[in-house]
Amino acid sequence: MLSKHCPGSVGFVQPKPESYRCPGCGREVEIWSDEAMANCPVCARTVFRPGMQSCLDWCKHAKECVGVEKLDQYTRMKGLLRKQALSYVMEAYFGADARRIRHAKSTAEYADLILAEEPQADPNIVIAAALLHDIGIKNAEAKFGLSEPAHQEAEGPPVAREILKRLDYPEEFIREVCDIVGHHHHPRAEETVNFKVLYDADQLVNAEERAARLPAGTVTSGAARCLTPCGIRMAEQQAAKPVKGEADHG
Repeated sequence: MLSKHCPGSVGFVQPKPESYRCPGCGREVEIWSDEAMANCPVCARTVFRPGMQSCLDWCKHAKECVGVEKLDQYTRMKGLLRKQALSYVMEAYFGADARRIRHAKSTAEYADLILAEEPQADPNIVIAAALLHDIGIKNAEAKFGLSEPAHQEAEGPPVAREILKRLDYPEEFIREVCDIVGHHHHPRAEETVNFKVLYDADQLVNAEERAARLPAGTVTSGAARCLTPCGIRMAEQQAAKPVKGEADHG
């Protein structure tokens, strides 16, 4: 039962509408306090509420206070908001480099698909690593004129750490994401399931991008090397399809 002395959770347990400005058309959009987003009624753009803090983030009595279902809903909403914030920061960092932004977002999309079959993985860590895995490329190219894997892996963790700290992620979370970013091209003999999901998603996107540069109708020579059962299956399906070619991608 909700405690009378717990105002931090009232807005989530007893939701109310709140107004946020649409960044597309400027219209005020109503988002309920227990929801992460809503579509603008004028331009149909998805509007996300800003990041939020609540006692539900740290209180040891949170489950008893709001109940398991509401706490799970809140956790999912926080994950969605953090993913959106990370995506915005990643896009701002890469600026006009649309190819890198598209690659990061595609990797996160593939990671979401693989996560559905890997219940032991932490989706927050995996998606953060997916959005930031190539974040070292910009500095690598500036310093060395190359985006070789070793340079990416060396330059990526400091940038990823700075971004995650700015968004108030806990240190343990930051350490794992930075570890993944720091060797995402080179699996170790023993790997975490979080790394495996990110690695497979990146491999699938890389294979897709390579195929897009081939002549239409080409059959690729082999499947991307993946580590999870879902990733392996998706790679085999990907390799079996005739290449669409650059012209077919608009």
